[in-house]
Amino acid sequence: MRALIIIDVQYDFLPGGALAVPNGDEVIKVINRVQQDYDLVVATQDWHPVGHESFASAHTGTKPFETIDLAGLEQVLWPDHCVQGTDGAQLSNQLDTRRIEAIFRKGMEPTIDSYSGFFDNGKRKNTGLAGYLRDRGVTAVSLCGLAADYCVHFTAMDALQLGFGTDIIEDAVRAIDERAYTTKKAAFLQLGGKLNGL
Repeated sequence: MRALIIIDVQYDFLPGGALAVPNGDEVIKVINRVQQDYDLVVATQDWHPVGHESFASAHTGTKPFETIDLAGLEQVLWPDHCVQGTDGAQLSNQLDTRRIEAIFRKGMEPTIDSYSGFFDNGKRKNTGLAGYLRDRGVTAVSLCGLAADYCVHFTAMDALQLGFGTDIIEDAVRAIDERAYTTKKAAFLQLGGKLNGL
């Protein structure tokens, strides 16, 4: 069985949001259209507490997009985004959520970021997504959403390492940094991932 994983289609990642992905809103119509092609649809949601340590505002003298060491891991510092309970953290109301069976929240641990829908960045804790998919008999996943070079990429890499057949729907992702995404895409393909051009 193949599942669709919709990643972080939240207001803060859309135009006008706190960490807007260029042209991020373009993915929504594609995602709405392809959902009918899958047996199971799930979603992820960035869900940070106030003052999360991945935020530049949590570190005096730093600016967004600088890099620091955070608990032994390299961490890009972000503008405050997807704070629990805020409008920016909500899934877009343009996203058709009727077929989404479960939403897996990530980034809730204050001291570690979580790009992947499966694990935090240090793989210290899992979100329960892998177990949910396996319990439903899922063997392959297609990924879509935001941002292609961060949360989509790391979810895709973890899906491969967990043994799921994995593809990224190219028309349904957008990147913060296209050049970085090109490099990361090559690594994904090298591990056996596939690109789905619809």
